[in-house]
Amino acid sequence: MSEKTDAKLCLQESLDFFKSRLFHDVQLSRIFADSKTFADAYPKHAWSEIYADYDVAKTNEAFNLTTFVEQNFVIPKTILLSNDTDSASVKSYIQSLWPKLEKQPDKLDSSSLLPLAHSYVVPGGRFREIYYWDSYFTALGLNESSRSDLIKSMILNFIDLQNTLGCIPNGNRSYYNSRSQPPVLGLMVEMYLQNIPANQVQVRNQFLKHCVQGMEKEYQFWMQGKELLTDDAAATKRVVKMPNGECLNRYWDDSTEPRPESYREDIEEAEKIAVAKRPDFYRNIRAGCESGWDFSSRWLADQDDLASIHTTHIVPIDLNCLLYKLEMLLSQFYAELLETEQSIKFAEFAQTRSDAINYYLWNEHSFFYHDFDFIKGQKTPTQSLAACLPLFTQIASQEQAQHIAHKLENSFLMEGGLVTTLNHSAQQWDAPNGWAPLQWFAVVGLINYGFELLPVKIMERWVATVEQQFITDNNMMEKYNVQHSQHVAQGGEYEVQHGFGWTNGVSLAFYKLLGAKHILPIQ
Repeated sequence: MSEKTDAKLCLQESLDFFKSRLFHDVQLSRIFADSKTFADAYPKHAWSEIYADYDVAKTNEAFNLTTFVEQNFVIPKTILLSNDTDSASVKSYIQSLWPKLEKQPDKLDSSSLLPLAHSYVVPGGRFREIYYWDSYFTALGLNESSRSDLIKSMILNFIDLQNTLGCIPNGNRSYYNSRSQPPVLGLMVEMYLQNIPANQVQVRNQFLKHCVQGMEKEYQFWMQGKELLTDDAAATKRVVKMPNGECLNRYWDDSTEPRPESYREDIEEAEKIAVAKRPDFYRNIRAGCESGWDFSSRWLADQDDLASIHTTHIVPIDLNCLLYKLEMLLSQFYAELLETEQSIKFAEFAQTRSDAINYYLWNEHSFFYHDFDFIKGQKTPTQSLAACLPLFTQIASQEQAQHIAHKLENSFLMEGGLVTTLNHSAQQWDAPNGWAPLQWFAVVGLINYGFELLPVKIMERWVATVEQQFITDNNMMEKYNVQHSQHVAQGGEYEVQHGFGWTNGVSLAFYKLLGAKHILPIQ
C-alpha cells in the first residue's frame, strides 16, 4: 500500500471517528472541558477494536466512560509556555520560544493530525498544529529572527496540504478539511522572496513556479462554481454574484455538521433554534471559523446571540482585499516568469475586484468600509478593523485613507492599541479585545498611505500592552484587552491562550519598525 493511500485511509478513519457514537458520547459527557482535547486524541489500538470494545463495555453496569477513554486513547497536552529562561525582554523571550513552538515533520498515525513533510511552527496553548493565516504573522517574526528556512517549510507544507485536500485547510487536522482561512499564501511567498536576490534567477524561478501553481490553485478554490452562477443564483459556495453582475467572495464550509473540535458547544448552541435551521447554523459557524474571526458581531444578526450567525450572507471586506492581493501577486509573479498572458489576465481580475470593493463596500455616509449583506442587498452596520485591508492592499484612494485614519485614531485607538470592532459583545473578535494580525494590517496600511505619527502611536501602545502583560504573566498572549490593558482578555469559546505565534511575529516586526529612523512603505 502506498504512502498516499495510507494517508487517505487514516484521514477517513479519523473522519469516521467524529461520526461515531463513542465520539458523541464522550463529547457530551463533559469529560473534557474543551471539546478540542478529545478531537485531538490518539487511539492506542485499531479503531475497529476500540469501537467493538465500546459496544460491549457500555452495556456493563460498572462501565465508566472516563476509564474507557484513558485505557484506549492518548490525551494530548496543552503547550504550556512561560518565561523559564530568565529573559529580560519580550524580544529575547520570543527568540527563546521559536524552538518550543517548532515541530519537526510528522509521522503518519491514526489521529486527526494531518502529517506534514516539513518543519513548522504552531501557535501554542491548545493549538498544537499549524494554522493557515496565523502562519503569515508568525513568519513576520521568523523573518526578523533569520529563520527564513521555516517560512519556506511552511509554504511547502501548505502547498502539500492543498494538493492532498484541494484547499489549504484551516489547520493540519482532519476536522479542518472542509474549510480554509483568509488567503495569505501569496503574502508568505512575497515575504520569502525577499531572501532570494533578484540576480539568482534560476533559484527564484524554480521556487516561483512551484508557488505560483499553489497560488493559482488557491484562487480556483475560492472561485469554484463561478461558472455556474446565473441571473437566478446569487451565490454558489464561496462566490457571490453582486447586483451589477460582478463577482465577489464570501466564507463558506461544505459541511453542515457540528464542528468536532467544538462539538458539545455547537450542539448546545443549536438547541436554541428550530431543528430545520440547525444545518444552516452549523455551516455558518464553520464559515465564521474560515474567516479567522471566530467569532465576531460582524457575522451575527443579533450581536448578543451567537445562534443568529449568518456568515454566509456576508461579503467581507478583508477576504476580498486579500483575494485582490492574490490576483495582483499572481500577475506580478507571472510577469517575472515571462508568462505575459497570464499576468495580464490576473491584473484585469484584480482591477475588476478593486472597483467592486470600492463600489459595494465603501460607505459614503460613514466614510468607512463595511461588509455587505447580499441577502438584504445592503451594507452591514458593524464597523471593524477589516476596513484597514483596503489600505493594506492599496486599493483605497488617498481621501478614503484619510477618513479611515481619522476613524481609527478617534474611535478605534484605545490605551492598549486598536480595538477589533466598535461593538462590545461576548465574542472575542469584538471590543474590548485587540489582536496582533489586525494591528499589523492597520499599521502597514497607514504606512502605505504616508501616515507617520498614527502608525507609530498604534505600535507603541500595542507593544506597551504586550510588555505589561509579559511582566505580569511571563508570557505572550493570543489576544489582549486593549481598552483596559491591565485586564486579561475574555470572550469566545475557550480561555485566552499563551504562546503565541502571531503575537510573537507582529511584536518583533513592530520592534524593527519602531527602531527605524524613517518608516517607509512596506508593500
